[in-house]
Amino acid sequence: MKSSVFIFISLLTLLFACNGDVKTENTTSENNDNRVRFYTTDSIQIQGKLFKTNKEASIILLFHQGGSNWEAEYHTIIPKLTNKGFNVLAIDQRVGGQIYGNHNKTVSDISTNNYGYCDAYPDLERTLDYVISEGFTGKKLVWGSSYSASLAIQLAHNRSKDIDAVLAFSPASGDQLKDCLPNPYFETLKVPMLLLRPQREAEFQSVKDQLALAQSFGHKTYVAQYGVHGSSMLVESRVDHDVTDNWNVVNEFIDPFKN
Repeated sequence: MKSSVFIFISLLTLLFACNGDVKTENTTSENNDNRVRFYTTDSIQIQGKLFKTNKEASIILLFHQGGSNWEAEYHTIIPKLTNKGFNVLAIDQRVGGQIYGNHNKTVSDISTNNYGYCDAYPDLERTLDYVISEGFTGKKLVWGSSYSASLAIQLAHNRSKDIDAVLAFSPASGDQLKDCLPNPYFETLKVPMLLLRPQREAEFQSVKDQLALAQSFGHKTYVAQYGVHGSSMLVESRVDHDVTDNWNVVNEFIDPFKN
């Protein structure tokens, strides 16, 4: 039974990674100001955009789900974060696509892309190094969605001296993430974590076990009565229901880290 559940979660991840027929949205940016580019340790050029208030303010690093890109997944979320005074850096990882419209600019520049989900970990770590090198001195929060939520947990574990909190929306599991599963990091994770799931995912035993394990080590969890996979549980048009409760939980978690 447990193996079948893991297969389902893996297939769920693949659905979001590969389904190009998901409804599209107008996510075109008005300008290219503050576009950023930098290279990972294995020479992948990462592209993204920096939304800056000031370098002393806290910064949130946003990472998208499989099959997606920062602009499509976060274009309605970023204004809510910047209006609260956070700096935001959102990037396109090497594993992504066109869900909800737009395209992944990092992926488009890779001539032969055979990368799996775990291979994108250097993209997250280099993003953290980038904001440190650019002189951002405020608190640093990492925010992941689906497969990148699993990688964000790993990053927060490995770089706890540089990271103040992690938000993990539907952290993915399954065979494709067998080398970067999030659960083993829960016990020794030193920074505060908020792990979020929609109700329909929380009905599966593997997810119930994950939530219970996180709680047992003092981490915060939340099951959204109205929600969808990943960070999109914060987007009303994707949930097709009011998402105020979901945002209230997120705001309660991130507000203490504003500076």
